[in-house]
Amino acid sequence: MAQGIAAPKYIIVSPVKDERRFVESTIQSVLNQTVKPIQWIIVDDGSKDGTTDILDAYGAKYDWISVIRLNRAGERRPGSAVIYAFNKGCESIKDENFDFIVKLDCDLSFEQDYFEKLFLQFHADDKLGIASGVYVESSRSGGLPVDMPEYHAAGASKVLRSQCYRAIGGFTAERGWDTVDEIKAQSRGWKTRHFNDIVFRHLKNEGSGIGNIQTNKMHGEIYYLTGGSKLFFLFKLAHRIIFGSPVVIGGLMMLIGYLTPMIKGKSLLVDDKEAQSYRKLLNKRIIDKLKMRAIRADRMV
Repeated sequence: MAQGIAAPKYIIVSPVKDERRFVESTIQSVLNQTVKPIQWIIVDDGSKDGTTDILDAYGAKYDWISVIRLNRAGERRPGSAVIYAFNKGCESIKDENFDFIVKLDCDLSFEQDYFEKLFLQFHADDKLGIASGVYVESSRSGGLPVDMPEYHAAGASKVLRSQCYRAIGGFTAERGWDTVDEIKAQSRGWKTRHFNDIVFRHLKNEGSGIGNIQTNKMHGEIYYLTGGSKLFFLFKLAHRIIFGSPVVIGGLMMLIGYLTPMIKGKSLLVDDKEAQSYRKLLNKRIIDKLKMRAIRADRMV
């Protein structure tokens, strides 16, 4: 850490399932960090591809790495299963006096100062509650980062200040957890964001676990359950129909995902005040984008 700044105490919790191809890259990235965690809890949620053998070897070598095996059957599922495993890992935290908690996937790689750079950002702003770097997917040519709203921290590598984590009651064990946490944090006065100059690499593409069709449907479901703006959803739906993967079908599946919980009368994952705050944030994004386009149009005249 920078001179005069004490290294923070942080704990990593990593849900993992069938990541034999990538998990060692993540482990090496953590081992090489300039600021290491006081504890790393890796929760193996029923891997069958040899991931467990790799985890056990490192767990035996480093006393600050512990491996928990859940032995649950079934296919890999995003959202609820991931956070169920994360929460199981949190139950085995040895030292409750930590400064930060990190949810870290095991299909990532990053530079040795990744966490140090993030902690310096937290040190500079005591209202920063949730943050991440920006991620590059393995298949993207030229190493372009995945575009995210400024206030969003990537769920694959999410750092939370301990006070913020406790204030929001931890993660909701439902799909959309990595939007719900930010809505709850912002409504309690915390800032959430990612930093474009802090990069990590996602070694497999989003949606590769359940496929693009189901990913689009899941996005629609999450949008409804987090109480998002209907106006913003219409823009999002149009964009997905034109530019989605697959084209048209991606948008239609997102619409089905949105309508299904609505028809079933499912309860939102946020309360009325939190939903109202989220809708205001999304509508502001539309206004800001329209203003930017108007400015560009004026410059071209």
